[in-house]
Amino acid sequence: MCEIFAGQNPDDYEPVTRRLRLNGQSTSIRLEKTFWNMVDDIAASEGVTTPQFLSALHSEVLELRGEAPNFTSLLRCACLKHQRRELTGIAAE
Repeated sequence: MCEIFAGQNPDDYEPVTRRLRLNGQSTSIRLEKTFWNMVDDIAASEGVTTPQFLSALHSEVLELRGEAPNFTSLLRCACLKHQRRELTGIAAE
């Protein structure tokens, strides 16, 4: 069982840092390459660029929660929810 996970290509989980602007503020986000690919796919499916998608998501989190204490973790979880929705065809909880 672990061979499926342990045998994956190291390039897929190499961390990548991207510098961008979230609602006008310069920041950097570090995610594994696989998660960046998923974020790029989600943004494309929404018809926006990745920075536009991230800014919109960040704004919505601030509006709903008042803060985004760990935005990078939120992004990883969003990727997993998106993937689950794609695989099952139902809305992720």
